[in-house]
Amino acid sequence: MRFLHISDLHIGKRIHGYSMLEDQRRILQQILEIVELRQPDGILIAGDIYDKNVPLESGVTLFNQFLNSLHEIKKQVFFISGNHDSAQRIQFGDQIFAEGDIHVAGVFDGEIRKIRLEDEYGELFVYLMPFLKPSMVREWAEDIKTYEEAVRFALQSVKIERDKRNLLVAHQFVTKGEWMPKTCESEQLSVGGLDRVDVSVFENFDYVALGHLHGAQKVGREEVRYSGSPLKYSFSESNQKKSAVLLELKEKGEVTIELIPLKPFRDLRVLKGPIEEILKEDNYKKGNQEDYIRVILTDERELYAPMDEIRTVYPNLLRLDFENSRTKTQDGNIEEVEIETKDPFSLFAEFFERQNGREMDEEQKEWVQRILEGGEAE
Repeated sequence: MRFLHISDLHIGKRIHGYSMLEDQRRILQQILEIVELRQPDGILIAGDIYDKNVPLESGVTLFNQFLNSLHEIKKQVFFISGNHDSAQRIQFGDQIFAEGDIHVAGVFDGEIRKIRLEDEYGELFVYLMPFLKPSMVREWAEDIKTYEEAVRFALQSVKIERDKRNLLVAHQFVTKGEWMPKTCESEQLSVGGLDRVDVSVFENFDYVALGHLHGAQKVGREEVRYSGSPLKYSFSESNQKKSAVLLELKEKGEVTIELIPLKPFRDLRVLKGPIEEILKEDNYKKGNQEDYIRVILTDERELYAPMDEIRTVYPNLLRLDFENSRTKTQDGNIEEVEIETKDPFSLFAEFFERQNGREMDEEQKEWVQRILEGGEAE
């Protein structure tokens, strides 16, 4: 049985004020073309469907169109909520969807959802575990304190048949002992790694389709894998290669994995050098001038309106920094000068850290996010 594993769509995402909706529409169309060409039996979407827990109407419409397209070509879909999603909103219509082979797990209600499939090799079970944190399972286990304890408790809610093939869809920060996966600045991780879940928790699964981290990578073994986001959502991701994971489970223990490259409509790139080199035709003609760009200027001389000049060549310039002798701090590090306005959450997070000498904890981040999104603080 074949599956296509994707995650972290972040539909509705804005980068430095620029909407990514058209880029997301095109990358979802590319994923549909892969589905048509490679004919997986099911599509696994491992959380963070939307970028906000109150998604844009246009974002909901886009995801609805994506699901409709998959349903029209008779593909089973399995998706869960991530930490960016509203679990209740993702859960909407789950029983009705299931009748059309669209399986949803938004809210953890004391047990993990289990879907039975069958092919020429026998039974295969898909488990859907939405994003979990300790507070979400304390209704059933008051002594849960860590993310790993929460996940272990949730997995105990189903009896895993070890002689069968078992596939889990999850959205957590998974590590292996002291080893940490590669992360980037666009991901929301807890201070001090409090949200870590050790990969050993998933030892009974033939494949674990992970979401949460935007870089495609395995954790411990090949079959525990982050698909990564289909698009680059921060300049820390500029060197990443985006892909979807095509996996095939044959007989028990036989899993094949293939990474299928995804090509964005507009890339996210970092350019560094003097402005004369940035604006040289031989240089900017090498790539797509419509790409989202961060420029680091190394000129020592004062420049007049460099952003306006650069935008005549790169209209989607998102960020401009300077790296020269004047911007170096006393310890020799480069002080970045951001020209574009940051989003309100990032601004408040920086203010909080400067005032208190530490980052906000997870509960404080959620509280601020609810306020910014127009909700009420509990």
